[in-house]
Amino acid sequence: MKLHTKMMALLVAGAMVFATGCSSSSTESTTEETTTTEESTESTEGTEATEEGTETSAATLEEGKLLMSTNATFPPYEYYDGDTIVGIDAEIAAALAEKMGVELEIADMEFESALAAVQTGQSDMVMAGVTVTEDRLENMDFTESYATGVQVVIVPEDSDITTIDDLEGKLIGVQQGTTGDIYCSDTPENGGYGEENVQKFGSGPLAVEALKNGQVDCVVIDNEPAKSYVEANEGLKILDTEFAVEDYAIGVAKGNTALLDELNAALDELEADGTLQAIVDKYIHE
Repeated sequence: MKLHTKMMALLVAGAMVFATGCSSSSTESTTEETTTTEESTESTEGTEATEEGTETSAATLEEGKLLMSTNATFPPYEYYDGDTIVGIDAEIAAALAEKMGVELEIADMEFESALAAVQTGQSDMVMAGVTVTEDRLENMDFTESYATGVQVVIVPEDSDITTIDDLEGKLIGVQQGTTGDIYCSDTPENGGYGEENVQKFGSGPLAVEALKNGQVDCVVIDNEPAKSYVEANEGLKILDTEFAVEDYAIGVAKGNTALLDELNAALDELEADGTLQAIVDKYIHE
């Protein structure tokens, strides 16, 4: 992960502790009779036969379904259009489910809860603009990166904050559990600003509302939702200096290699046929 100079020494110190998820093993086939062993049958609830007669396992919690946890306050990756969750992550997830031959179900919750859901067996995967960090790698496994995110700083147009260096001594608003929270809450020795200088909110819109009300001096958040928030709120702007550059990936339960491999294979196909880029281009216009 490539960070702003101030952040190069950062040792991510997120304190997320999750229960270990369980993985399903693939069905074992014998010779001509293709007899399935009792042990593999018990661990392949999501196994379905293809037209050619071979068997594949989606290694999902519920047969025929791909359960995704997210935080739908993060445009353009996930947000509501009426009662429907749409966005980059929602469309990529739908394309993955189609490749895997399963039905996609999306559950909206707070960001930290979306991460925990994978580890507690409530969802198969989390897509919510999730950055791959060392701490998160200890608690879950990640697919290949499917997008790049940039952390930026939102300030009032008349703010005396003009560069990243001006954040020292300021009260910084963040969305709880995000990398913006982790970076900023770390100690000054590790490149952060200290917990006492960070105000945490349940969502990006709540952090931006606090900025408008003068409760915080700035908000550190991903560039794409930041652009949406600034567009919707007069009097705010984004600093030209990038705070951090990071990779987004899909998180799954630690050790669920069957699902991880299947997601990576589907991602490779979507990248090869141009679907991934087409989805990103639909929502992000340079």
